[in-house]
Amino acid sequence: MTSNAIRRSTALALLGGAATILAGCGRSAGSKITIGSKDFTEELILGEMYAQILEQNGFTIDRRLDLGGTQIAMEALRRGDIDLYPEYTGTALITQLRAKPSRDAAANIALVRREYASRYRLEWLEPAPFNDTQALATTQAIAAKYEMRTLSDLAKAAPHLRLGAIPEFTKREDGLPGLQKAYGGFAFADVKLFEIGLKYKALETGRVDVVVAFGTDGQIDVDKLLVFEDDKQFWPTYQVAPVVRAATLATYPAIATHLDKLAPLLTDGVMRGLNAQVDGEKKDPADVARTFLTGHGFA
Repeated sequence: MTSNAIRRSTALALLGGAATILAGCGRSAGSKITIGSKDFTEELILGEMYAQILEQNGFTIDRRLDLGGTQIAMEALRRGDIDLYPEYTGTALITQLRAKPSRDAAANIALVRREYASRYRLEWLEPAPFNDTQALATTQAIAAKYEMRTLSDLAKAAPHLRLGAIPEFTKREDGLPGLQKAYGGFAFADVKLFEIGLKYKALETGRVDVVVAFGTDGQIDVDKLLVFEDDKQFWPTYQVAPVVRAATLATYPAIATHLDKLAPLLTDGVMRGLNAQVDGEKKDPADVARTFLTGHGFA
């Protein structure tokens, strides 16, 4: 049995025989799927991609993008305010499940699928291959001044440096508290909090010396930043996938059929390029998503 079949049979079992009948009926005209996202560039692009693909296949979409952080998006999904949103395996494991991630990406996705289905009646579709790992970054000049290349180097130099972070990073176990446990040190001279879209500007203008980053951020290439090597392998893989309410997927299994086709196209390089179009070139996420999808035959 394929992984898709396993996910769908799990969802159908949750809803009983009536859901089986609905699933066989396909998409009904006028029905609506509500798609959410968190509040940063990559999530907005992915949310738009999911929305546009499903619209092209006859679904009526209600967009509720830019909801906020992980907990807000997850609660909206569990309450039924949204039907799906893009989530990352590393975030799900550490922040939501409080589980210890494996270095094996396949083991991580298997674990989140199993636990999300049993605990929350939520289903993970196919993950994209890109790894949007958490990271810390700085300018080439600051890295050279303090002779830093790795997170171990940064942990020692932190008392001389100012960190630009988003609020979640200072509280999450895969953020600053976890780094301090894993590496020691990381006692920054100051920690300044910014909205997620403003942290790189703070680094460019000298307000901070180091910023929280993500592996596929377009601004890393645009600004030619140094991303610190995670030499103790603290962070797991952060692969993204649509997380869908089991009830929604049981009623409309075509959601998985359509969205799973997108996953293999989203590599590290592709995602950095898409993010750079929004962050560097100031394009609209919906336009960036549409151009990409059209170029890959989704239109």
